[in-house]
Amino acid sequence: MQIGTWNIEENTFLKDKVEQNGSRFLIGNGYMGYRGTLEEFGKDELVALNMAGLFDKNGDLWRESVNAPNPFCVKVSANGEVLSALTASIGEHRQTLDIQNGIHSRKTVFNASGAKVTVEAERFLSMKRENLAAIKFSVSSDTDTNVHVSTCVDTDIWNINGEHFTVLEQYSEADVNVLKLQTNENKTPICVYEYIVGAENETEVALKADEKFEFVKLCGIYWGDGCEGSLDAFKAIISEDYATLLAEHKAVWADIWANSDVRIDGDEEAQFAIRYSIYHLSSIVPRNTDKCSIPARGLSGQVYKGAAFWDTEMFMMPFFSFTDTTLCKNLAKYRINTIEGAKRKAKEFGFEGAFYAWESQESGDDACTLFNITDVFTNRPMRTHFKDKQIHISADAVYGLWEYCTVSGDYSLLFEGGLEMMYQCLLFFYSFAVYKPLKSRYEILDVVGPDEYHERVDNNAFTNKMAAYVAAAFDKALDYVKNNDPAFFAAFAEKHDLSVFDGFVDKLYIPQPNENGIIEQFDGYFRLEDISLAALKERIIIPNEYLGGGNGLATTTRILKQADVLMMLNVFRSQYSDEIKKANWAYYEPYTEHGSSLSACAYGIVAAGIGMPDWAYKYFMKTATVDLTGDTKQYLGSLYIGGTHPAANGGSWNAAVFGFGGVSYTDDALDVSPKLPAHWDKLSFKLLWKGVRLTVCATHNGTTITADKPTNGICVTVNKEKYIF
Repeated sequence: MQIGTWNIEENTFLKDKVEQNGSRFLIGNGYMGYRGTLEEFGKDELVALNMAGLFDKNGDLWRESVNAPNPFCVKVSANGEVLSALTASIGEHRQTLDIQNGIHSRKTVFNASGAKVTVEAERFLSMKRENLAAIKFSVSSDTDTNVHVSTCVDTDIWNINGEHFTVLEQYSEADVNVLKLQTNENKTPICVYEYIVGAENETEVALKADEKFEFVKLCGIYWGDGCEGSLDAFKAIISEDYATLLAEHKAVWADIWANSDVRIDGDEEAQFAIRYSIYHLSSIVPRNTDKCSIPARGLSGQVYKGAAFWDTEMFMMPFFSFTDTTLCKNLAKYRINTIEGAKRKAKEFGFEGAFYAWESQESGDDACTLFNITDVFTNRPMRTHFKDKQIHISADAVYGLWEYCTVSGDYSLLFEGGLEMMYQCLLFFYSFAVYKPLKSRYEILDVVGPDEYHERVDNNAFTNKMAAYVAAAFDKALDYVKNNDPAFFAAFAEKHDLSVFDGFVDKLYIPQPNENGIIEQFDGYFRLEDISLAALKERIIIPNEYLGGGNGLATTTRILKQADVLMMLNVFRSQYSDEIKKANWAYYEPYTEHGSSLSACAYGIVAAGIGMPDWAYKYFMKTATVDLTGDTKQYLGSLYIGGTHPAANGGSWNAAVFGFGGVSYTDDALDVSPKLPAHWDKLSFKLLWKGVRLTVCATHNGTTITADKPTNGICVTVNKEKYIF
């Protein structure tokens, strides 16, 4: 694998890298994502065109996102020999992803019956026209060669939990091949259109030496209400030529990079890694809808059922908050739109308010099951408590909403269901908490925190702190609404008993540092077996056995799956002293397995903040390169969990900007205190704060900040000195 400033490239074809490269070379446009597979591949190579927001359930199998028919299927034969990277002799091979422009390309030279036949392809999913998938394909040879080229929209595709659509009809109309399908569960229509320029679906070519046969294929993919009038919409698209469509696609990417690029001088590997993370985030975020969010595996397939987790709000939304508030607003509004599902879940488990789905699909009802993992010893489903006990998800949803409001300065969502959402989440925590009269306090019992190896614990520090955050944010939101729209506030207060929460947050127990400055992760954590991570791993019998759950190896020990207390110190970094952060970082780091791609960035951000940027660099690079190296878990027990890691992509931006850039904020003020790794010469990035785009340039000698337009007295503290822009 070779990495350039804007490209990642494989120069050798390796069969054992097919699955990994499918994720590594992913292209997407927020509406759909296409895995980085080669054109001749099929479902056995995990080819997938994954659709954002479209879900289906096949029988009793897990409900998951839908992989649409494959529009980029092209197969070539030369002199009767099938040219596939899987079976044919390869002289040269190059697969490239251009992250600056969102373009995937390949060039393969096959040794075929005495000829050297070159296959080249370039493809993209249009960022301008979300329904468009486009490919330019060519074949050439060094000698006269008879070539057969076959292309189609392939309906025999990869699925994890059963087939998800039925073909209704297939026909041609005015040079457009039409394929109409329907999902199984909700009978959602899917329309796929194919238009080929320079070839037929089956083409025979008597290729002369050094002559190139080339064709372009444009495909339109629509579903749901988007199918209405879609054929006419597609015909309008194909009235443009390939070059024009590609140019407008590139123009959108140019705008994205102009507003979000992070520049690192003095470290080419880190430079590409952060841009690669930004590329993935920008490729998978819903751009034109607030009806879906970003799934935990992005648009790389159906892993984790295509559902959104807390990953979106806590790891990805900060990037959009500070770079593109329109997209961030869509993500925040998704939670508002799915509140009825959250209310149904709360009622199901006997609580009031809104208990958001751990695995959220389009309705907000929880796609998470009670049995998510198979015990590798018994091959039986294992009861987990991800769905019913990870209650911090409701606080995470509020965090994303309030961060959007605070950073953007746009509080309009409060009047569009946001205030109601915050109220319902606070009501949930109030109904879940238990008042202990002898202690004169509320406690939050029987939960799962970020560290999923320890289930059903009491007073998880992160969870309790996040519940208190919901109360504080709701109070601020109420004040804003009261001061800016008294009539709206009066109507809201008449509908809801706001006095019910009086005294709740003041009496809610928040674990505090002990005499050594350590915050106990949950009640009784310090009494667990004190064992090293290396020693615990010596007890593993089967490589993929799950370490958590009821009887996992880590359950009775201090070994953590991922950042928990450190996640709290990251989120609330301005509320804890450097001494507390240092003590907890040093205590918890040796116990942390980093068994989730969400973990390392939290340790990196805290490390940078306490003056250990070179230590932080290790965690930053682990986070930023997870999809480049493939160094992550592919199985949870026997469950396949491969794919891209957008939370790590967001985490790497967070580590660069919040960690090395030293960015934090309060309601009205932005603080920037950069701490660069020793070998970095300069770090520069842009921040959209209260509608003003700021450019931060930090070196070891100082920091400068400029604004793109005159501001309204925006306050920024730079290395403890206050400036008014």
